[in-house]
Amino acid sequence: MHAYSPASDQFTPARCDIAFNRLGYGAMQLAGPHVWGPPKDRVAAVAVLREAIELGVNHIDTSDFYGPHVTNQIIREALHPYRDGLSIVTKIGFVRGADQSWLPAASPQQLRDAVHDNLRNLGLDALDVVNLRAPGMAGPDGSSLAEPLETLVQLQREGLVRHIGLSNVDAGQVAEAQRISPIVCVQNHYNLAHRADDTLIDTLAAQGIAYVPFFPLGGFSPLQSDTLNQVAAAMQATPMQVALAWLLQRAPNVLVIPGTSSVAHLRENVAAGALTLDAQALAALRSLATK
Repeated sequence: MHAYSPASDQFTPARCDIAFNRLGYGAMQLAGPHVWGPPKDRVAAVAVLREAIELGVNHIDTSDFYGPHVTNQIIREALHPYRDGLSIVTKIGFVRGADQSWLPAASPQQLRDAVHDNLRNLGLDALDVVNLRAPGMAGPDGSSLAEPLETLVQLQREGLVRHIGLSNVDAGQVAEAQRISPIVCVQNHYNLAHRADDTLIDTLAAQGIAYVPFFPLGGFSPLQSDTLNQVAAAMQATPMQVALAWLLQRAPNVLVIPGTSSVAHLRENVAAGALTLDAQALAALRSLATK
């Protein structure tokens, strides 16, 4: 596997001034178990972030409800003052309950508070991209996003938010949002086995909108398949590297944000960008789709 530089493979969304290296980093796993509380090893978490930047990652996905607050505070500790060209993408629309639950929080005041929480804990004056995380714990629920988006647009007018994205949405919600504001990215559940968004990805690609899969490696239930293992063995790669490479080959507007709290795993994830899946491998992996 040849050396891979994330800067060699970029995507710039329409109506956006940010060139994203397509292989980024998702910071959710930097908090404690169940995305709650401090990490077991804060020094290791800081090291992972710093190594990600050294490897060429130029965008980090986060949220102030990771921890809550903890992940953003670790990002600030590790990387502030931020290197030129580094973009931090966050999301709002939920808060954490005292019982570690995930609670919708999309009133105008809750969204405003969330933006200020992100700014304060990250040490920023403005947020590069803020994704509105739509309600629905089991997937998009199709509800109207007009009211929360109007709040985000107002925060954008105030200079606190540069670009707006969406998370956990269906095609109808994307279309509604586009009537209110330009959308630079959509972040949804998608991976080799979970491919309900195939049509949406192609639609967004035609519009110059980034698609960012969350749980690109299966999330809390890692992808496991004999077929995936066989393809990986033939390529002298790990199954997770193959899963990431497949996403990068899926469409040019796909940005991947695999998360890890391990420097070794981070290096493996970044190295996945060097893989090219041939037609035989792609045909074998197609059988994993469950929609």
